[in-house]
Amino acid sequence: MFPDNIIATAEKRGLEEGRREGRQEGRQEGEARGQVKGEAAALARLLTHRFGELAPDIQARIEAAELTEIIAWFERALGAADLEAVFRAD
Repeated sequence: MFPDNIIATAEKRGLEEGRREGRQEGRQEGEARGQVKGEAAALARLLTHRFGELAPDIQARIEAAELTEIIAWFERALGAADLEAVFRAD
């Protein structure tokens, strides 16, 4: 059996390590979500500038999209003739 002070020290170290890992994961997740939100906002601005006010269903679609999808739409929006062409390939 291990002495109580060794167990307490191990538990404390384990908790500290768990907290550090949790904070790191939280930061990474927050940064990823922030990037998606930023790219979605940029896409919405571009589409609004090129094609006028966005319908609520288009806005909702952008807000629900994954980063790769948003980036693909943004690239298409740069040269699309109309709003439908941005989303047509999906």
